[in-house]
Amino acid sequence: MDAPVTEEQIRTLAFYLWENDGSPEGRSEEYWEKARQQLLAGSSSEASGADAAK
Repeated sequence: MDAPVTEEQIRTLAFYLWENDGSPEGRSEEYWEKARQQLLAGSSSEASGADAAK
């Protein structure tokens, strides 16, 4: 079963993405959503990989 994506994971990744893009002002929601989508996609692909390995 997949572990849920936590707010802390989203916050950490969003900050990393934001910093890598030069810390643009006024785009926090964009980076939050980008991080959330990446984490959700990663957790579903990990699950698919785990299923394939069985």
